Amino acid sequence: MKQPGQNGFVLILVVTVIAAIGVEMFVLTGLAKTMLFESNTAYLQAVERSLTASGLAWAERNVKNQSREILNKTVELDVTNMNIYSSTLTVTVGVPTDKEAEVQINTSCSCGRRTFRQDNKYRIEL
Repeated sequence: MKQPGQNGFVLILVVTVIAAIGVEMFVLTGLAKTMLFESNTAYLQAVERSLTASGLAWAERNVKNQSREILNKTVELDVTNMNIYSSTLTVTVGVPTDKEAEVQINTSCSCGRRTFRQDNKYRIEL
């Protein structure tokens, strides 16, 4: 025969285990959301660096080739081959001096509801 209080103890133990599993799932969901946010941030930063490097390479090549049609004009570069969803890259090359040229690069990239925009000026040595 079973002791009279044993059925209640097993029921309390099962309910406690189910509650503990629920709390663990809640904590793990929060951690997963944080990891997703951080990985999206790292992805957007990497994309932004890649776009900036591409813009600088394009500007340096065109300045060294002495293309006059790009000076003081904003050029939007086609970045579709980079397979970066929802991104833009514009480059403005200033009139070069004897040893350097100033380049403004504007980047924009999105991932989900987040959008990173960056507008920086760089100097290219001739």
